[in-house]
Amino acid sequence: MADLLNIGLSGLSASKTQLSITGHNITNVNTAGYSRQDAMQVTRAPQFNGAGYLGSGTTLTDIRRTYSEFLTTQLRSATSLSSDVAAYKSQIDQLDSLLAGSTTGITPSLQSFFSSLQSAAEDPSNIPARQLVLSEAEGLARRFNTVYDRLNEQNSFTNKQMVAVSDQINRLAGSIASLNDAIAKAAANGHQPNDLLDARDEAIRQLSSYIGVNVVVQDDGAHNVFIGTGQPLVIGSRANSLEVVPGQGDPNRFEVQFVSGGSRQGITTQITGGELGGLIRYREEVLDNTMNALGRLALAISDQVNGQLAQGLDLKGQVGAKLFGDFNDPSLARLRVQSFSTNTSAAQPRLNITDTTALTTSDYRLEFDGTSYSARRLSDNVVMSVVENPPGTLSFSDPNGRDQGFQVEIGTPAPAAGDRFLLQPTRRGAADISSVLDQPDQLALAAPVRSEANAQNRGTGAISQPDLQSPLNLASLTGALPVSLTYDAGTGDFTLPAGATLTRINPNDGSPATPATFLSGQTNTYQLTLADGSSLRLTLSGRPENGDTFSVAFNDKGVSDNRNGLKLAGLQNKATIGIDPGSPDTTGVTFSDGYGDLVERVGTLTAQARLDSEATSTILKQATDNRDSLSAVNLDEEAANLIKFEQYYSASAQIIQVARSMFDTLLGAFR
Repeated sequence: MADLLNIGLSGLSASKTQLSITGHNITNVNTAGYSRQDAMQVTRAPQFNGAGYLGSGTTLTDIRRTYSEFLTTQLRSATSLSSDVAAYKSQIDQLDSLLAGSTTGITPSLQSFFSSLQSAAEDPSNIPARQLVLSEAEGLARRFNTVYDRLNEQNSFTNKQMVAVSDQINRLAGSIASLNDAIAKAAANGHQPNDLLDARDEAIRQLSSYIGVNVVVQDDGAHNVFIGTGQPLVIGSRANSLEVVPGQGDPNRFEVQFVSGGSRQGITTQITGGELGGLIRYREEVLDNTMNALGRLALAISDQVNGQLAQGLDLKGQVGAKLFGDFNDPSLARLRVQSFSTNTSAAQPRLNITDTTALTTSDYRLEFDGTSYSARRLSDNVVMSVVENPPGTLSFSDPNGRDQGFQVEIGTPAPAAGDRFLLQPTRRGAADISSVLDQPDQLALAAPVRSEANAQNRGTGAISQPDLQSPLNLASLTGALPVSLTYDAGTGDFTLPAGATLTRINPNDGSPATPATFLSGQTNTYQLTLADGSSLRLTLSGRPENGDTFSVAFNDKGVSDNRNGLKLAGLQNKATIGIDPGSPDTTGVTFSDGYGDLVERVGTLTAQARLDSEATSTILKQATDNRDSLSAVNLDEEAANLIKFEQYYSASAQIIQVARSMFDTLLGAFR
């Protein structure tokens, strides 16, 4: 009877525990990271009697969680990848809408600006048409400013989000370290604390949503967590931390530092995965390049338009004034160079744009070793050739000899050995562009030189309007003009006054043509060099008679002249961006195509991000489903277990009741 009672009691105890475990499973059905638990039940050691070994009931040896390290690792990896893509996609979606939008992009303002130039060129004396050009130029500059502000806001948001994410990473790292310590203490009795293990796995999974992690399980059961290229974020019960700080080279571009004790290590470029990895990847792949490409476009427009205006005359006969502000103003040139925070000198070099057609969309790093300068292009890590000529002015070219389109003035004080500088030639181009011309009559739509055939000429010779090839110097040009070209039938060529030369050239490449003399009846292209060195290009055609003259003079009555206005309007379709003078195969692109390439690149990356988002979401769902199919609580199964263990409990109680009845019967036999 005692044996039967013990057997019933063991079953009662086992069933009660099984019911408690089932209830625990049910109540944690919605607990994140919870793994279903089961009890391991075995028979007690049997006792020998004369008839053999007699069972003595049951006992519970362990309470285990249903868990797979492989599925948990798979879920952790999928979570990290999905969070990375989600953070990247959320940012690039905004950028794509901004650049490609019909009301927010650059294209509408760019088209309106050149349309106004075309209208002004059609009627160059029309003041309202000229005023429209100024208004559209101001609108274009403001559009560049607005787009830059939006991009800068995204950069600021990225910085703030990196700080917030690093705080979450540090919090979770501390939690994992504490759980490692608690698990080690709780497991000292030989049994695993299942709920603490689940809490640690869930903390690591949450951590993987912020940053890519690698987990190494130690012999004592502790989980060590590594990030980046092996930086130990959690080792046993000790947690290190991340700190997001302003960049050493660019304080507006935050960097991630790994802090362990008193040491710090910059790991921004080593971070992958998670929300932090996605933000850094978006900034490096998209945002920085977009700001630089937009700045290069703004610089090119300012340079080309101002340069063409400087080749023409306004309504007062003066050299055209600048429509856009001077991008090489010292205050702006200084902003293009960022001194590293580790520099020991107070040197503040200036970066001047020398050729907007040769600019790239990359940043550069300049270093001084105390004797010489070295530089590296950061977009492809190519080492640049640095030439100091004249002293204190640095020019840069790549291994192919291609000029990078800018120079750096060192100034005073001079850099110290070990100083480094971040060069950003185009980063602020869109922010700094401005419209400065406010007088429509100062818009130079007329060409500075005109030509005509003498009305007394007897032949059919004709002369085209000359095209100034050299920079316009009004004082020297007016002193060298007018020039009279007289046809000499004896020599078959033209005579000029002293100091001027006329060379027949090939129209394609400007090389001297053969024969050098005039070909009657054909169109002949000439280069006219004046006494002051100014160079003009014109054509002479037809059949002139001996003594026929043609004059080239200053265009002092060019109110209705629109030749320079047509050139301004023609800039819209002229390749002026990304030109390599040393490579004949590099023709460059137009303003519209340059911006179109930027929009297309961002659009392609956005489409890829959307596809990646769908793919990673599917992978994450599959990983979650795989984990849940093994470890998650099934309410139907647990409900069945409740009924089963309740019946076991009732049956064990019945055994105890039988033992009691037998004991009462035995006692009654001795009364």
